Amino acid sequence: MLLRLPTSLSEARRCLAEGAVPVGGATLVWAQWQRDGFPEQAMSLRRLPEATVVDGETLGAAVLLHQFDDRVPEVLRRAAASIGTGAVRRTATVGGNIVGSTLRCLLPPALVLDARATVMDGDGTYEAELAEVVAKRPLMLGIRWRRPLVSAYRKAPGDVGGPPPLVVATAVHAEQDGGRRLFTAVRDGDDVVSGSVPATADPGRVLDALEGTALGRLPGETRDVVRREVTDILGRADG
Repeated sequence: MLLRLPTSLSEARRCLAEGAVPVGGATLVWAQWQRDGFPEQAMSLRRLPEATVVDGETLGAAVLLHQFDDRVPEVLRRAAASIGTGAVRRTATVGGNIVGSTLRCLLPPALVLDARATVMDGDGTYEAELAEVVAKRPLMLGIRWRRPLVSAYRKAPGDVGGPPPLVVATAVHAEQDGGRRLFTAVRDGDDVVSGSVPATADPGRVLDALEGTALGRLPGETRDVVRREVTDILGRADG
């Protein structure tokens, strides 16, 4: 297998056109390749500047999970720290988790940050909704988000080899009209659902409004966890 390491967007597009298979840390595909056979060409983005950036509003797809620092919102940092072992976090990438993984632990945090992805195809780069990225699995270069006022992440304990543990991500954002908006995303089993409502001064009204979103169709026990997390993040936003 030839591993290609493009250093520019034009070179990366050429690699794609020539059939190179995108790969991050290979934590998710190595066992499959050993079983089914290795591709002739693979492509890593770890030398592509657009895919390795880390700042207050952007994460490149080739950034390793252990590289998250204080520039990254709390909800993303805590999510990354909860994924696998230290060895996995030193190898796994942002793009691999969001696009390549079925667990997608970083997807709920990205959704509550109102993030969009930068992706590439044969014609160039463009921005895409995260739902499109998950469904179509294009080559993702990174994500860009809105900086929240506060954010939080809760991952329930889980058993190795068991079902995916419950994940609840929350964030409160300032709006241009002076108000605030609450974003909530939940991974329940294999499904990720999200919703956003105005973050008014009355927590009860906020919780009632959430029931009118896709989150209101979650099982009762899951909704109880969501209500606790939302009440907590609203308190932090008011503090």
